[in-house]
Amino acid sequence: MIKTIKFATKTAALAVGLSASASALAADTTLIVGTWLPPTAAQNAVVWPTWAKWVEEATEGRVAVKIEYDVGHPKTYFQLVEDGVIDAGFSYHGYVPGRFKLPLAVEQPGLGVGAEAASVALWRTQQKYFAQANEFAGLELLGMFTHGPGQLMTTKPVESIAELEGMKIRIGGGVQAEIGKRTGMTPVSAPATKVYEMMQQGVIDGALLPLGEQKAQRLAEVTDTLNLIPGGMYLGSFSMFINPDFMEDLDPKDREAIMSVSGEKLSALAGKAWQQADEDGLAFARETGVNIIDHTKDDTFNQDFLKLADGMDQAWIDSVADRKVDAATALKELRQIAREYEAQKQE
Repeated sequence: MIKTIKFATKTAALAVGLSASASALAADTTLIVGTWLPPTAAQNAVVWPTWAKWVEEATEGRVAVKIEYDVGHPKTYFQLVEDGVIDAGFSYHGYVPGRFKLPLAVEQPGLGVGAEAASVALWRTQQKYFAQANEFAGLELLGMFTHGPGQLMTTKPVESIAELEGMKIRIGGGVQAEIGKRTGMTPVSAPATKVYEMMQQGVIDGALLPLGEQKAQRLAEVTDTLNLIPGGMYLGSFSMFINPDFMEDLDPKDREAIMSVSGEKLSALAGKAWQQADEDGLAFARETGVNIIDHTKDDTFNQDFLKLADGMDQAWIDSVADRKVDAATALKELRQIAREYEAQKQE
């Protein structure tokens, strides 16, 4: 079964590659986007192909977008784009500790919205408050987004937060590291693409990841239990970026065209795609027979987690004091934007 799926995935990727090659031949410029997730992931199945279409339409075919897979470890993508090895890419801020402190505002527990609202709020807050800190020096931002609420998936049942102490849990950095410390987990740092193998082989007891990975990376096959906390334990923040020299070499009208289909528009697209992936992932987990425990707001598991998370807002504010931005106001406004956006969507 797995061999069949892998073959189908490779076939689909080849078809996309052939289509991109045809567009590239007809274009004046080919924009190479690097990616580290599989073709089935929302970023590669929806976000980049949609943006590629927008770019080609906006530039009237003068710029074509080509997706390159497995260019390197996800933590290297910021440097790969800075160095011009690839023209554009995306990565998770937590993979580069210390460089991107400000976007972690959106990762704090308790936001209580989906990925689309969180992504739009992060982009607007970046533009208004965070850009002045110049954390993305050497890169030009195309968009920012979050995955959906990060949840705990384990290879054995977990009845309480206290049971997490000593468990080997994969974390991806960022706010997850603080959650790991507060729960007493034994953190295991690894990219999401390694989790299936690590869970299957018993190297880890579980992982903190969004629900979309249950399907995109077939983690439902190695997950015994999903513990769902309303709003999740955290959100994961990402950025999409492009090499400034690549942009400078373009005709000004094409630079403007690319940015016209990026920014908040691209951020919302990414958030929405990752949010849909979570819905698909949860459905896949149910179909596969994963034990799903949906904790309610007054459930002991959830309340114990909220107690552990108390004070994380202030810890983040203190951690970014060297950035010289009004972090407290930015965090408050980010949450307001996100919740208002979410409410408007539901009207």
